[in-house]
Amino acid sequence: MPAELIVALDVPTADAINPLLRQLPSEVNFFKVGLELFIRDGVRAMELLAKQQKRVFLDLKLHDIPHTVAQAIKSASRFEAALMTVHAAGGRAMLSAAAEAAHECPVRPQLIAVTTLTSLNEKDFADLGIQRTLAEQALALGAMVLECRIDGLVTSVHEAPTLRTHFGPHPVLVTPGIRPAGSDVGDQKRIATPAAAIRAGASYLVVGRPILEAPKPGDAAAAILAEMAKAQSGS
Repeated sequence: MPAELIVALDVPTADAINPLLRQLPSEVNFFKVGLELFIRDGVRAMELLAKQQKRVFLDLKLHDIPHTVAQAIKSASRFEAALMTVHAAGGRAMLSAAAEAAHECPVRPQLIAVTTLTSLNEKDFADLGIQRTLAEQALALGAMVLECRIDGLVTSVHEAPTLRTHFGPHPVLVTPGIRPAGSDVGDQKRIATPAAAIRAGASYLVVGRPILEAPKPGDAAAAILAEMAKAQSGS
């Protein structure tokens, strides 16, 4: 299945959604709603996207005791998001409870676990007392996540090839930290181009600021789609 672009709606309120949608190519059909937008204007944002028949990646990175996470997933299921995130660091009991809750939802979301934020590097790991390398951590947590019936992983492009090789074609791999050549890195430390993400085996590429902050967001999105298509064709 070809990789898809997810545009991250890293905007303060739902008022920005419709003006942005009008600028983007019709091929862009998948949008991420994260913490900033969801806390400020979540219900309205989800309703606007549903009205436009857009698919939603609800990126709240749930991380709490198993019962709380399971109930949160059931509550959020009313939005009929296609993808939702949990934190792998929540452990086996939490991940298993999340997977069971998702399977009980009338419209089951695919659950994607975050192993390591793309804003962290190995110096940050040392500060946190984690002895594994980034690749070792992604692989170890990835194995645990998939054993708990979670559908896939959020991973940087740098760890994606190892995960894809080790776990095969079925897990969903969502890659944030995508930056077209020449764009601002921002607060991300492990970034890659759209073409590199495709070659790494990504299922979905999440792109926010390079599109939202571009002088012409539609042109920026079209260029990323073109780069993805070229990479997927092997040319």
